[in-house]
Amino acid sequence: MPHGTLLCYHSGMNAKEEIDKLTSELRIYQDKYYKEGVSLIADSEYDRLADRLIELEREHPELQHPDSPTKRVGSDLTNDFPEVRHTIPVLSLDKAYSDEAVLDFFSRSIQKEGGALSFAAEEKIDGISMVLYYEGGVLRRAVTRGNGEIGNDVTPNIMTMRSVPLSLPEPVDIAVRGEVYLEKSDFLRLNAEEADESKRAANPRNLAAGTVRRQKSIEAVRVPLTIFCYEGFWSDRSQTPPDHLHILARLKGLGFRINPHLAFFDSTREKAEEKLRSAGLDGKAFAFSDIGGFIREKSAERPSLAYEIDGLVFKINELDVRERLGYTEHHPRWAIAYKFEAPQAEAKLLDITVQVGRTGRITPVAEITPTKLGGSTIRRATLHNQEYIDELELAIGDTVSISKRGDVIPAVESVTEKNSSGNTTFVLPAECPCCHAPIVQVGGLQYCPNPGCPDQVKGRIAYFASRDEMDIESLGPRTVELLYDAGILRSVEDIYTADYSAAASLPGLGEKSIALLEKGVRESLSRPFSTVLSALGAADIGRKSAEMLVRSGFDSIEKIQNGTVSGFAAIPGFGELTGERIVQAFASPSLRKTIEGLRKAGVHLDASQDAKGEDLPKTLSGTVWCITGSFEAFNPRSKALREIEKRGGRTVSSVTGNTTHLLAGKGGGSKRAEAERLGVEIVSEEEFMRLIGMEAAAPDDGQLTLF
Repeated sequence: MPHGTLLCYHSGMNAKEEIDKLTSELRIYQDKYYKEGVSLIADSEYDRLADRLIELEREHPELQHPDSPTKRVGSDLTNDFPEVRHTIPVLSLDKAYSDEAVLDFFSRSIQKEGGALSFAAEEKIDGISMVLYYEGGVLRRAVTRGNGEIGNDVTPNIMTMRSVPLSLPEPVDIAVRGEVYLEKSDFLRLNAEEADESKRAANPRNLAAGTVRRQKSIEAVRVPLTIFCYEGFWSDRSQTPPDHLHILARLKGLGFRINPHLAFFDSTREKAEEKLRSAGLDGKAFAFSDIGGFIREKSAERPSLAYEIDGLVFKINELDVRERLGYTEHHPRWAIAYKFEAPQAEAKLLDITVQVGRTGRITPVAEITPTKLGGSTIRRATLHNQEYIDELELAIGDTVSISKRGDVIPAVESVTEKNSSGNTTFVLPAECPCCHAPIVQVGGLQYCPNPGCPDQVKGRIAYFASRDEMDIESLGPRTVELLYDAGILRSVEDIYTADYSAAASLPGLGEKSIALLEKGVRESLSRPFSTVLSALGAADIGRKSAEMLVRSGFDSIEKIQNGTVSGFAAIPGFGELTGERIVQAFASPSLRKTIEGLRKAGVHLDASQDAKGEDLPKTLSGTVWCITGSFEAFNPRSKALREIEKRGGRTVSSVTGNTTHLLAGKGGGSKRAEAERLGVEIVSEEEFMRLIGMEAAAPDDGQLTLF
């Protein structure tokens, strides 16, 4: 377009017309420049038009377009990052550490589905997970992953990123998941430009994370963040493409940046190539048998990439299969992340013990020589199952390589030296080591089929009473074992009918200890229904899924017992397999017996009972609390969280500009410093107890405590 037609839009126009005209033109120039590298006008002319639009929008803020090109410039106003609840599942991924584990994921998925499947493979970018929410084709919110349910709204900073479309060519309602990252070269340049060494970031991810949370978006502009988008969720499900490849193609067509290093796996390379062509995508096609070579190729290619990756993500391509498989509490069943490496060390295998979990699962555990790894001393490591032991050809006395998978769970990775004693590959016992019932094989796992197995019963009781579930003070695993062996506690429902005075003669259980235990049992009767549902541990229903069930209308134990597979599968993120497990679990006679016992005890089995149990004045309504340090009266700290929530307050895990109060106990560190910086009110334990009308506990007089 000739420059002469652009010199003065405002001549003869009213403010709205001029703003509309400038917005439209500048959007075209931005798209051409940032998507195609084409400059339609001189930089000085572009700057003049942008300055004019900024001037008009300041004078008439009500006329500013929600996708105005000036959003790219950023603002020097301080941002507040409110918490926002996600409308889509934003979960972690299950992990794999070998090509065999990835192939096992492929084969298990195909076996479950009973038919042919294909899989997409994408680089796992080491960045910041982000969800972009568009309404009517306009970006309304950009939200961090947070805890998977609630994240921070960082829209002003994300709007400054040139690779994030502010508006789409179609008026669709869509949520798009992506990974925000900083290229290695930009990271090195920015760190070199930072004169203060203490302010230099340790790696690109840290700098990207800090930029996303800058208080002033004008500061975020200076860091050239970018994004790869990899999942789309349409509000109108009829608009959803049939498979993952077509989702990527659709996202690309809408203007989103997708990773060009796409790989695709099918039973043959020819089938994979055909599906890539059908979707109109560039990518590398592979057969399932190519998985080992592909992983080695990507591992070797990793240092030469322009950005950091820490693994690969493999996903089932077919969306109808994804929906049937659904999700666990922590991850989708239709995807797995291959991690390139984990910290490793060597140790000697002293023995293999066999544990029986609350679900009956038999788990072999490696007992190893004490070994320093990742800042801690490791004495035990998981071995998963017999198949894994066989793969390693593992025998007692072998020298093994161990790692902290995901930097958390110690695991045996390989045998580095065979034992000199002639010991052969370890074989799990044919019988349950606790009740001697014959072990049964379910897929690749072994189970004790006896629900009355003492180890299973103890596990269920301890899980029900644990801090993260019903939080019954002084009823930990060792105390449960002591009471079970004494015949005082033989089931979950016994918790509320047991005669604990009979335990007074047991080691470590004096009168005061028993009084604390009885008090904890009484207090647990007021736990909300969602907590009770999670504590039952049925069908792997955890805290998040229990809350989702209640929010979806399954707000009583009767509704759950009478629920159908299709009813549960209709809940976002559940799927048919989860629905089947829930129906099967709640049809179990032993679980029904437990539920009836809890009903008689007065435990909340209906969400309508919750309000009656916590009918307190909402004196903390409108406040947002964070907690740090340790406390005398609130151990664990979740007790303080419940007191806040019962009184209408909201609790968060970190201090932000939205936090109104920090409850600070002994030893609070970085959270207190951040609260002081932001001017958040800091409340001591004593002040908090006065605020909620709770009396301070009597000083410790040396009474005995339970383990």
